[in-house]
Amino acid sequence: MSDTPALRALADLGIDYDVTEHGPVRSLQEAADARGIDPYQILKTLVVRRGDDDFLFVLVPGDRQIAWPKLREHLGVSRLSMPDKDVARDVTGYERGTITPFGSRVSPAGTPWPVIADRLVVSREGPVSIGGGAHGVAASLHPAVLVEVLDATVADVTEQA
Repeated sequence: MSDTPALRALADLGIDYDVTEHGPVRSLQEAADARGIDPYQILKTLVVRRGDDDFLFVLVPGDRQIAWPKLREHLGVSRLSMPDKDVARDVTGYERGTITPFGSRVSPAGTPWPVIADRLVVSREGPVSIGGGAHGVAASLHPAVLVEVLDATVADVTEQA
C-alpha cells in the first residue's frame, strides 16, 4: 500500500475510509471503473488563487466544473485564477493530478488552506473518492465526514462539465 502525506493525515484523523490503488487511467470513466464507483463520486481537488499567498481548495464532483461567477460571488471577490502546475505544487506539496487537502502544505500563517465543497458533494448517493496524494491512489469516505474533517464550506459553485 502507498504511503503518502495524504494517507498519513487520513489515518491520523481516526475516521473510516477505504484506500483504492490502481494503475494509470486516461479518463474520468476509467478512474471510476477502477475505483468501482460512478464518475460523479470522484472529487477533483482544484487549487484556486484569490491573491498573493492566498489559495483555497475547491472540491468538484467528477462530472462538474467550477462555475466561476458562482465561486466569485460566494467568495465576494471579482477575480480568481488557477495557479500553474509549479505554483500549485509549491503551495500544496502535491503535483497536479495528485492534489488533495489531506496532508497538504499550509498557508504562510500556518493554517490549512480553506476548502469549499460543491453542494452536490453531500447531496448525492454513496461515498466520495478523493485523491490520496499519488497517481492512482484514492481514499473513499462518507461525504459528510469529508466535509466535517476538512471544515469545508458547502456552496453551489459548479456547473455541468
